[in-house]
Amino acid sequence: MVEDEAPVAEPSVPDRRATQAILDSLTKPLGSLGRLEELALWSAGVQGQAPPQEFGAVHLVVFAGDHGIASRGTSAYPSEVTAQMVANLGAGGAAASVLADAHGVHVQVVDVSVDSDYAELAVPATVFANRIRRGSGCIDVEDAMSLAQAQEAWDLGAGIADDLIDSGADLLIPGDMGIGNTTPAAALVARLTNEPANVVCGRGTGISDANWMTKVTVVRNALWRTRELSSSPVPLLAALGGPDIAAMSGFLSQGARRRTPAILDGVISCVAGMLVERASPGAAQWWVAGHRSPEPAQRLALDELSLEPILDMHMRLGEGTGALLVLPVVQSAIALTNRMATFESAGVSRA
Repeated sequence: MVEDEAPVAEPSVPDRRATQAILDSLTKPLGSLGRLEELALWSAGVQGQAPPQEFGAVHLVVFAGDHGIASRGTSAYPSEVTAQMVANLGAGGAAASVLADAHGVHVQVVDVSVDSDYAELAVPATVFANRIRRGSGCIDVEDAMSLAQAQEAWDLGAGIADDLIDSGADLLIPGDMGIGNTTPAAALVARLTNEPANVVCGRGTGISDANWMTKVTVVRNALWRTRELSSSPVPLLAALGGPDIAAMSGFLSQGARRRTPAILDGVISCVAGMLVERASPGAAQWWVAGHRSPEPAQRLALDELSLEPILDMHMRLGEGTGALLVLPVVQSAIALTNRMATFESAGVSRA
């Protein structure tokens, strides 16, 4: 069970120190590369080598699922868009598909809980072969899923991480696809931080004032309904989350436990990370936060994880797009560490 997991091993401190010495020997003022140096140190720690090498097998896994709460009017788009976007991702037409192709990232789309039979949509059966259920419950009046389904979804994500790592993946990116998914994410953050619904709820896909007020109301009702629930990850996911978020949580958890780093994306992956860190302290050391989302729930999750986003592009798309944009920044940090001349080799005087 998730609750029995032990703390996660720490990334390599000696390799961070050795990489710091390398950075300090390069032809630049100390610390002048700013956060690029932080990324180089992080890469050395999670790779367990100094200097770190550019990541060579990066995998984006997009976890897709529908959320019953979308029927209340919490999203600007209808639920059928989830299935349509699963097909679009598979066809290479989504933003994440384009960015992944541009940066040499492998893409896998996993239908965990899409409420569709994909009629007239070109979606391979392998995409939904391990589907947990069709959609999730309306969390203001019922649980998103059963405890057994939540555990099954967590295990599904963990198994996907295992398969990728066994095949050589050295960096993971979790992506999300699901109309209405920022509502359960907000509810989970509210439950874990004790913040009120109006503080955690954002505009998601760009909803109107009326939709936002509906979103706040349903999150408030969901929190009241589950007011006596424990803060254990699986029960929380069963009551307030969804199979897609549970699978992403298992994916991140297993990746960290197997010493494989990840770049977090927006609010969904940060909320999943928050749950994982609660279950397995130390997991967050294996992640970097890709970008800052306009969703207030992400800010609260990042504060709890003690992670500072690399970019702030005002993006709110999901799919893993923000994390994909950060990948070349991470690779650049590693390239600088390996290829810049040292003061000694270049004959440059030190300060």
